[in-house]
Amino acid sequence: QVQLVESGGGLVRPGRSLRLSCAASGYNLDYYSIGWFRQAPGAGREGVSCISSDGGSTIVGDSVKGRFTISRDNAKNTVYLQMTSLKPEDTAVYSCAAGAVGCSWSEQDFAYWGQGTPVTVSS
Repeated sequence: QVQLVESGGGLVRPGRSLRLSCAASGYNLDYYSIGWFRQAPGAGREGVSCISSDGGSTIVGDSVKGRFTISRDNAKNTVYLQMTSLKPEDTAVYSCAAGAVGCSWSEQDFAYWGQGTPVTVSS
């Protein structure tokens, strides 16, 4: 079974940056595509970004395009989400998820989920 643990969230001012990490255990992460999702208070879950198992392709949500970058280091069994130019609208709990298929925005394609790490963007 794959276990995923997110870290790196916290309180940050608008315009600043954070890097989130998603560390996997149980199986080698290079078998899976990894997606980042977020859920703001009182809102549904939103797809943020995804990276393929070999890192060769990525998708990025329109709301974060140009500001967020996804990457992976399979040797460390870790996927990262570099967030820059953060806005108050980015406030949410961010979760990573692993799927055995290519990247998509469908939550059904991701079988394993982390607990999430909260990000609060506020002045």
